[in-house]
Amino acid sequence: MKKITKSIVFLFVILMLVVGAIPGHTVLGQTDTTTPAPAATESPTVPPEPLPTATPVTPTLTATPTTPPVSYSRPLIVINSYSYGDAVTPGNDFTLKLRVKNNGGSNAYNLIATFDSTDFLPLESGGVRSIDSLGSGDATDISQPLRASSTLWGAASGIVVVNINYTDSEGTAYTEKFTITINLKQWTYTAAATATPTSQPRAQLVVGGYEVDVNPLQPGSIFNLKVQIRNMGTVDAQGVTMVLGGGGASSDGSGTPTGGVSGGSSDLSNFAPIGSSNLIYLDKVLIGEARDAQVQLIVNVSATPGAYPFKISFVYTNSSGNRVVDDQVITLLVYSLPKVELGFYRDPGILIAGQMTQLPIQITNLGKTTAVLGNLRVTSEGADITENVALVGPLEQGGYFTLDAMAMPYTEGPLEIKVVVSYNDDFNQPRTVEQILNVQVDPMPVYEPIPGEGDVPVVEQPETLTQKIIRFIKGLFGLGSGKSTPGTDGNMPVNEGEIPQEEIQVKPLPSGKG
Repeated sequence: MKKITKSIVFLFVILMLVVGAIPGHTVLGQTDTTTPAPAATESPTVPPEPLPTATPVTPTLTATPTTPPVSYSRPLIVINSYSYGDAVTPGNDFTLKLRVKNNGGSNAYNLIATFDSTDFLPLESGGVRSIDSLGSGDATDISQPLRASSTLWGAASGIVVVNINYTDSEGTAYTEKFTITINLKQWTYTAAATATPTSQPRAQLVVGGYEVDVNPLQPGSIFNLKVQIRNMGTVDAQGVTMVLGGGGASSDGSGTPTGGVSGGSSDLSNFAPIGSSNLIYLDKVLIGEARDAQVQLIVNVSATPGAYPFKISFVYTNSSGNRVVDDQVITLLVYSLPKVELGFYRDPGILIAGQMTQLPIQITNLGKTTAVLGNLRVTSEGADITENVALVGPLEQGGYFTLDAMAMPYTEGPLEIKVVVSYNDDFNQPRTVEQILNVQVDPMPVYEPIPGEGDVPVVEQPETLTQKIIRFIKGLFGLGSGKSTPGTDGNMPVNEGEIPQEEIQVKPLPSGKG
């Protein structure tokens, strides 16, 4: 039995030694004895290391391309190219062609292109073109007829600003602005084959100055506009016509001027002529001459306060018989000043010199909008006025504000009371509204003594027979027989030389004697 046990132990030891010699296995605590063939030459701890690091990298790489760049997720309209033919001659018409492309990542909708320029006047469409939609990566052409201003003579180029407004599929609005340069070709003439090209001599009409006879201009104001016109060119201007609101020579559709003057397209929405049309004929303006032109205008009642550019065009014939248009712009300021009334809210009556009296002052807003006013002040050179300053503040339409000032006139006669309220106008400049109020001042009364207050009223008493006998006796003795009058103390006055009655003592006669 012992031999069998020793044999089993010996076989078990040999088996354990054999198993421990196999590569890739451990003698104790190893449960998995199968390994891939390539792993026989590698360390058992190396393969697990890259696996946990490679796992988080994979989702990071796949998530990046799912978020497109922001600049390509919206529509983006650009101008790939533009053309207008050969160089443009001032005063002639041409067509500007634009190649518009959507470089964005989504469609663009409601495209509106506006052409804005002081050098080139839009024709036909008024300078506005529209496109319903433009897909991502698509391109389309836009054409706009233009007329080069005759004021560009001598310039090498002009500028047209193109504004393109559009929206995306969600209604978000975008605006792009492009500046396009137009090369200009000057008119030249050659008298012979060897003549040197020169520019055409021409007149140049400019506004040397202007003035209005109403200050300030407000909605509904009727005023006279006086414009000084100067010819700064090298030749006389023939058949000059001044067009208020802007305008030019009419054409036959092909760009060739027909000699007429068009004033129907003038902008007269804020200032309109009265008593005449917007065309004023000036005839000839010589070189260096200054001419004055005057016209009556009215400010539209719907005009809001602000600075308004007012375009004036001069259409005339140059030395070659061609019609030329010179455009000028002046600026007219429109105010909306508060319309208030200053006065008394009740009759103050007649003031008394030297006495303090109340002045019931009131300011009322007669305008159609709220007026923001400053201090209300009451002063006078002929009176001492107190409690005469108060802050008004905002005053609603039809509202009023009262101030009870106290005045003490110095002398009698008419008195002028000056009421002033301050405010800031629409251009933030300080202004005031003044009003002179007239009142009458009477002199200070002179008070006379009232009977019964310090004086005894004179009451004539009838004379008795005894008084008459006494006066007769006094006359015989030369003591005066004049009739006495009552004094201020209630007793009869004592004539000169008379004995006062209170000093006369009457002694009674002894009894029994006659």
